[in-house]
Amino acid sequence: MTIAGEAFPHLLFHYRLAWSGWSYAQVVQGGESFVALSEGLQNALSSCGGVPDELRTDRLSAACRNRNGSFSADITSRYHALCSHYGLAYSRNNLRVAHENGRMESPHGHLKRRIEQALLLRGSSDFDSLAAYQAFLAAVLEQYNRPRLVRLEQEKTALRPLPRFRFADYDIEQLTVRRTSTIEVRRVVYSVPPRLIDQRLTVRIYHDRLQLLLGRQIACELARRHGGVERHGRAWSIDLEHLIDALRRKPRALLHCRYQRELFPDERWWQLWQQLRNSGDRAAAARLFTERSGVGRRPLVEALYVGCRVAGYEPVLAWLEKAHQRQGLSLAALQQRFRLPPHRPLPPQRISQHTLQSYDDLLALHPAAPGGGSRTADPAAAAAVGMDPLPLAEHRLAG
Repeated sequence: MTIAGEAFPHLLFHYRLAWSGWSYAQVVQGGESFVALSEGLQNALSSCGGVPDELRTDRLSAACRNRNGSFSADITSRYHALCSHYGLAYSRNNLRVAHENGRMESPHGHLKRRIEQALLLRGSSDFDSLAAYQAFLAAVLEQYNRPRLVRLEQEKTALRPLPRFRFADYDIEQLTVRRTSTIEVRRVVYSVPPRLIDQRLTVRIYHDRLQLLLGRQIACELARRHGGVERHGRAWSIDLEHLIDALRRKPRALLHCRYQRELFPDERWWQLWQQLRNSGDRAAAARLFTERSGVGRRPLVEALYVGCRVAGYEPVLAWLEKAHQRQGLSLAALQQRFRLPPHRPLPPQRISQHTLQSYDDLLALHPAAPGGGSRTADPAAAAAVGMDPLPLAEHRLAG
């Protein structure tokens, strides 16, 4: 299975009612986990509209430790709490005795063959997006469940009502956003909006996404990444939209950035960067747009900024490739082509040092009273020296 041409490793969570045969399935990313089990089970119970008396599973590592001990000792506390929340009695088949769960094993194979046949009729196993693939699965399941709807309505009379609230189907971590506008979750580095730098966030970790909460408000939601360990012992999930403004202020950081590859929108951008970097001085390549006088003006980041915020990546890349072929890369040409105003740094701030006389003027507002006390200056006298009286906080007794 591929999404937009890239391999999409995943599992299917499959739930089935034993008497009617009605089934529910959804995509699970990142392998077996309690988070995926919790979300899939609760979605299935909500879809069928009730809770059965017993939940039968295989020896899921998300629910059982499988230490060949007693059944009650093997069940994890979180799975026990989930089933208790819905009033479910849980059971599982014995090790390597799959026929004990025959009500599920054989229909599971039938469902997978239906999906395979539907893919053959479709003519392709590539989907434009994950949403398109999920819609395809929903259509297959709808056709699969159609002859079972009558028995489902009959079985609903034996199901208990759903509880008022769902059980938590996410893990929680507390993280502080780094100065680089990134966080690290399960050995994956994610970029976040720069407004969250130095903030303490609560991260809800779902099987397919991350929710970042600042206090009780959702500040950001990110697609969760799964996969093996990559460079520097970590994987990377970088959104250029989060970092482009910081890179524009400090463009030479691109040369030594550990997630340099992830900053480029696609392979063509990366290949152009490699050509420029290998053609000569690395610093000049980082600046990219260099006037013939040799004075470096703006970096490659400026082109990325135009693609990200102004014109889109494809038109900017097409212009860059043509300009590189005719050796016409320059900041002026980029600004003229995309009507980009010239970059002007912020003027330096100059804060004048106040004079010592200002302290005397401040003391003149509150001259010392006899006995060491103080009294509030006359507003007319304050106006005479050109200053306003400062309001004082009133002392209040606890009610």
